[in-house]
Amino acid sequence: MAWYEKLSGYFPIEEMKSKEHMEALLKERDDIYQKEEGRHHVLMYAEFDSFIFIDYLFVSRDARGQGLGTKLIEKLKKKNKPILLEVEPIDEDDIDTAKRLKFYQKEHFKHAESIGYRRRSLATGKVSEMEILYWTPKSNTEEEVYEAMKETYEKIHTYKDEKWYGEPFEDVEDVLEIVEDKKTKNIFDQLN
Repeated sequence: MAWYEKLSGYFPIEEMKSKEHMEALLKERDDIYQKEEGRHHVLMYAEFDSFIFIDYLFVSRDARGQGLGTKLIEKLKKKNKPILLEVEPIDEDDIDTAKRLKFYQKEHFKHAESIGYRRRSLATGKVSEMEILYWTPKSNTEEEVYEAMKETYEKIHTYKDEKWYGEPFEDVEDVLEIVEDKKTKNIFDQLN
């Protein structure tokens, strides 16, 4: 099975970029956008000067629990940069959502509780609430994570969006925000 089919068969349609979008990133933004794949995994990520953003991490069902995901994350951690990613809240109808969260908790990722993130899927029109997780080798602030997510959104998520989807994604200010007056509940608390 090809890499895109592995990803689109696993991730919700609302979270998927089009194949054309991802291929363009791999070709035209190969200075930052990378793909690592093997028989049992696909890892898509953007490596910027000061951080890494994991766009997609897929490990096949028959290889889960064997340490492959941990090895992939460890390889990125050795770059000694903060690592960011998006995760959907736990959905009781999809047990993989809790499994993904447990995996990132085990890998010492933190929840960026002060960052609000909502974006509309151009594939379905549905607005999805997402949470930001991060791992950092030093004590980065959530404000720094927020700035990194803004850069990711503008350089990866919305890259030539009108060409691929026929319309633009929302402006970054409309999807990401620092929630000053309250923090969201820590997403990892849902696991206990």
